[in-house]
Amino acid sequence: MSTPAAVLFDFSGTLFRLEEDESWFTDLRVGDDEKVDGHFQAELMRRMTQPVGSVVTLDDDGHRAWEARDLDPAMHRAAYLAVLEASGVRRKDHAESLYDKVIDPDSWTAYPDTARVVRGLADQNIPIAVVSNIAFDLRPAFDHLGVGHLITYYSLSFEVGAVKPDPAIFRAAVDALGVPAQSCLMVGDSEEADGGARALGMSFGLVDPLPTDQRPSALVDVVTEHGLRID
Repeated sequence: MSTPAAVLFDFSGTLFRLEEDESWFTDLRVGDDEKVDGHFQAELMRRMTQPVGSVVTLDDDGHRAWEARDLDPAMHRAAYLAVLEASGVRRKDHAESLYDKVIDPDSWTAYPDTARVVRGLADQNIPIAVVSNIAFDLRPAFDHLGVGHLITYYSLSFEVGAVKPDPAIFRAAVDALGVPAQSCLMVGDSEEADGGARALGMSFGLVDPLPTDQRPSALVDVVTEHGLRID
């Protein structure tokens, strides 16, 4: 196996994770005005970040929005508000408040080794792309971490018009990096979505989307397994 000449990373569950804050749920009620407990908070976050598949049963309009959610910000909003309603969040203002947290880059927590890996690759002049099924601009999350200037290219589904595992979203990244796909490593938390990079001949490394405090070094480990060195 040759050493990758460039590395592509997924965003959610790979470099960053959306982790609930108790303050988001202080006034939130579900069903018959019930407060949201910790278990249900975690379940709502899972439904809001699951990379593939359906998370609840939706009506026709909700289903159409769900299918198009990562290509259009308006569809993204409609889809996730429908998911929250179907999950029992009846009040529109409560659902909108929670949704606004989801699309706020400041709400996302970086994994402990994200900055280390990005800096380690950049120090070796290895180009880096972020490839994400997403309908909002995640660049500020990297800027706030102090590594935004080290990302060579962002291939975001709502900007490039393709959703993983469609090879087009990976192709947009490798074309921008100027590196043959066969010389790239894709790292992500979804075999189905991120593993689509294999269709272009890329290597693929899978990480587990665990809570950030339970996954201290998975990014370092996976790039090291593929022959790269991170100091």
